[in-house]
Amino acid sequence: MAEPTPRRDEPRLRPAPLLFEPVEAASDPEHFFDLESIEDPRALLTRATELTQAFRAAADRAMEFQAIAAAQLADPRRFDRLTPADIAERAEWTEDYAKRMVEFGRDLLRGDSEGQTTPDPV
Repeated sequence: MAEPTPRRDEPRLRPAPLLFEPVEAASDPEHFFDLESIEDPRALLTRATELTQAFRAAADRAMEFQAIAAAQLADPRRFDRLTPADIAERAEWTEDYAKRMVEFGRDLLRGDSEGQTTPDPV
């Protein structure tokens, strides 16, 4: 189940930064943000939790931008507007989910995100 989107006046959680990995490390399938080199389980749990929170925050933020883009693409004032079916095809969503994302994006654009939750994919 999706977690509620923070209100505009609430500060966003700032998890640990995601650092880019060197090309050599990224090519090693066992390497993941240097977690495999952490031997202390407490430190491993702490860093893995930080990364989990960072990825969740990044995914939530990216979803908000998807919703905003969907709302903008579906705007009836655009001469090149897209239908929910077109948006669904581009984003690899169901049409119903595209409709919900368009509405969520409209809410975000209005600044009306109080009490809103991100749409659950179907």
